[in-house]
Amino acid sequence: MNFRGKKVLVCGMAKSGIAAAELLCHLGARVTLQDLKKREEIGDVSLLEQSGITVYDGKNPDDIILNQELVIVSPGIPSDLPFLCKAKEAEIPVWSEVELAYLMTPCPVAAITGTNGKTTTTTLAGEMLKSQFPGTAVVGNIGVPYSSMVEYLTERDWIVAEISSFQLENTHKFHPRISAVLNISPDHLNRHKTIENYIATKERIFEKQDENDFCILNYDDVVCRKMAEKTKAKPFFFSSSRPLVEGIFLEEDTIKLRWHGLRQNIIHIDELQILGVHNYENVMAAVAIALCAGVKMGNIIKTLKEFKGVAHRIEYVATVDGVDYYNDSKGTNTDASIRAVNAMKKPIVLIGGGYDKGVSFDDWTATFPGKVKHLVLIGETAPQIQASAEKNGFTTITNCDTFEQAVDLCREIAQEGDCVLLSPACASWGMFDNYEQRGDLFKARVRSYLKSN
Repeated sequence: MNFRGKKVLVCGMAKSGIAAAELLCHLGARVTLQDLKKREEIGDVSLLEQSGITVYDGKNPDDIILNQELVIVSPGIPSDLPFLCKAKEAEIPVWSEVELAYLMTPCPVAAITGTNGKTTTTTLAGEMLKSQFPGTAVVGNIGVPYSSMVEYLTERDWIVAEISSFQLENTHKFHPRISAVLNISPDHLNRHKTIENYIATKERIFEKQDENDFCILNYDDVVCRKMAEKTKAKPFFFSSSRPLVEGIFLEEDTIKLRWHGLRQNIIHIDELQILGVHNYENVMAAVAIALCAGVKMGNIIKTLKEFKGVAHRIEYVATVDGVDYYNDSKGTNTDASIRAVNAMKKPIVLIGGGYDKGVSFDDWTATFPGKVKHLVLIGETAPQIQASAEKNGFTTITNCDTFEQAVDLCREIAQEGDCVLLSPACASWGMFDNYEQRGDLFKARVRSYLKSN
C-alpha cells in the first residue's frame, strides 16, 4: 500500500500512536499526531517534529479532521467521539493501529484475544514460536506496538499479537493465520455499553479468516464455544474440565492432545512453573497456537518447562515474616481476580479497588468466604465492592486513602502462613498511569520490608 504524500491523522500520543506516526512518516505520509494533552504534559516532541511529523496538541482535531485522507486511532480513544463520527460520515477511513501494522506485515500472524489470560498466552506462544522461528515478534497490547516491528520482519517470520477489544474496533482487513479467543466475561462495558457489543468486537479477530486458517477456542466457555459456528476457520478447542474427542485438554493433572490423529500426553502440571487452572488453560491455548504454526513438540515441551510466567499476573514477589506476597496487578476485572483468589492456597489478605468500568463485583466477592481473611480497599470502586462483599456475607473490610497505606496495612494484618494478594478487579486509571506502575509500586513496597527486617 502506497502512503507517500497521503495526509494521515494519528490520534493519541501513547506508545502505539507514536509508533504508527513514525511508521507512516517513514513510508512518506504527511503525518499529524494529535493528543488532548498539551506539549508540557506530553514531554519533548522535538525529535518527532524533526522527522517531519506535525504535532497537534491540547484539543480534539475537529477543525482539521475533514482535511485528512486517513485517520489512525489509538486503543484508548472511543470510536464514538464526534470528530471520528464526522470522519466516517465524510467516508474518510478510520483504522486502528493494528489494522495499519497488519497491512504492512509480510509474515503470518497469530492473534490472541479474550477477557483474561491474553498476556500470559501471548508471551508463552511467542516463546514457543521463537524456538523454531527466531525472527518472531511478540507485539500488541502486551506493551510493544505492532507498528514498531513490521519493518524488521520477513516472510519467514511470525507475528504473535495480543489484541484487545479496543484494538479490534477499527479493523477491516485484519486477517490472522491463527486466532484465539480465550474466554469472555463482562469487561469494559463503560466503553462497549453492552456485553453483546463486547462479544461482537472480540469476534472481529476471526472475521476475515477462511478455511485455511485456525481459530483456538475455549470449549468450557459457552460464548467461545458458539464462536465455532461463526468462524470459517478450523476450530481447535481446549478444555480444563473434560476430555475432548479432538483438541487439547486437562485430565488427571496432565495436559493431553488429540489432534489430527495424534494422541499424546504433553506435560504434567507439576512440571509447570505457573499456578492455577486459568494458567493451565493459557498453556493449552499457547500449545494449540504453536502446533497450528508448525512448531515441533519437543520445542513446545521444553518451552513449557522453562516458562516462569509474566510480570503482574499472580507474580510471586517475596516472603516477609512468613507471609507470601503476590502481585496480580494485571487482574483488572472480576473474572481475572476470581482466578487469582482461587489460585491461592493460603488465607488471603486482599487488596482490591480502582477505576470503575461499570461492572458488578458480586461474583468476585462471592469467592471471599473461606478464602479471604481481610479485604483492604482503595479507589473509587471501594464503596461498591464493600456493598457487594457485605451482601455476600463478608464484612472484614478496611478502606484506605492511599495505595501505600493499603500495602502497609496488609503487612500489619497478615500473619505467618497467610498471603497478601494485590488483585484489584479494577483498572488502575485515576490512581496510576497503568497496571504496570501499580504492580511495580507494590513490589517496591514489599521489597522495602525485606530491607527493614
